[in-house]
Amino acid sequence: QVQLVESGGGSVQAGGSLRLSCAASGLTANTNSMAWFRQAPGKEREGVAVIVGGGFMRVYADSVKGRFTISQDNTQNILYLQMTSLKYEDTAMYYCAAGPSPSSRGRSLLRDEDCDYWGQGTQVAVAS
Repeated sequence: QVQLVESGGGSVQAGGSLRLSCAASGLTANTNSMAWFRQAPGKEREGVAVIVGGGFMRVYADSVKGRFTISQDNTQNILYLQMTSLKYEDTAMYYCAAGPSPSSRGRSLLRDEDCDYWGQGTQVAVAS
């Protein structure tokens, strides 16, 4: 049984930092990529970052490029998202997900429909 459990969300002032974690268990070899998504109130869920093959490749949405870093501890099966220089518009529920390589779907970032497994989400609130 696959389980993804996020933690690390919270409230922070603009310009601050947070590190999200996602503990994964039960994943199979079919899940070649891990990703972070976010959903702000009234908006669709969007892909933020993806890490492929345990770190072989990392891709970021333009909105977070240079500020967020995705990484993976393969020995402990933990996915991280280090977020710096946070902005009000980063406020959202953040989800980790597992799926195939984005290139297998002809894209650079995973979409909702690509991912087979999801965590329950962790809330990030950035005060301006």
